[in-house]
Amino acid sequence: MKAGIAGGWFRRYEAAAPGERLVVLPHAGGSAPFYRRWGASFGPQTDVLVACYPGRHTRLDEPLLRSMDELADELTAALLPFTDLPLSLFGHSMGASLAHEVALRLEARHSVRLAGLHVSSRRPPHRLTARGLHLADDRTLIDEVVRLGGTEAAALADPGLRAMVLPVIRADFEIAGTYGPRAAVPVGCPVHAYAGDRDPAVSPADLAAWADIAPAGFRRRLFPGGHFYLVDRHAELTGELGRSLAGVR
Repeated sequence: MKAGIAGGWFRRYEAAAPGERLVVLPHAGGSAPFYRRWGASFGPQTDVLVACYPGRHTRLDEPLLRSMDELADELTAALLPFTDLPLSLFGHSMGASLAHEVALRLEARHSVRLAGLHVSSRRPPHRLTARGLHLADDRTLIDEVVRLGGTEAAALADPGLRAMVLPVIRADFEIAGTYGPRAAVPVGCPVHAYAGDRDPAVSPADLAAWADIAPAGFRRRLFPGGHFYLVDRHAELTGELGRSLAGVR
């Protein structure tokens, strides 16, 4: 089943009879279809929702957001109807910072504690540095996407698609680049951190520093690969996630 839900904020790719829920938060420039096969990766007991940020895919007519706080506020509000089951978040790259901010908002504003926070290919907030890539010329943005190995690189090679994709990447780079450093504010749930062992943007020490926000428990896992290790290591990553989810039912 394919369905856009919660005012278009989430996409569900498989029907489920769930005992827990996993919400996936895409990377900068990413969209829900990138994570399409995640819907069938955990079995019917897990309801998998993928976030759809404004200004892309089915929300092309909506303005792009350019602030992490604004994005986190809106996403938190959209998530509230889905807190009836044990809820875990998985965020990749920019989505990892977003997942942490949403976790903090759910706890502080709504007394909702996640079952687990899963962060991928991103430094924790207190180890981030501001970057101004969103102010750079188009060629520099394209070179950065290619350097990280994003699948959007192929779209950027096509002049027609580039005109659609580049504004999204620029807006998301503004969100990611103007966020942090921030205090290492802890969450009340276990934190699981993942990255590729050849990621040019995240070192093993960076990944280990997520433990500073994880008094309820921390696990780290490195996979072979770069910033987008999760493409080639899909089965291994979702298997690891599935074992963590099984523990919260």
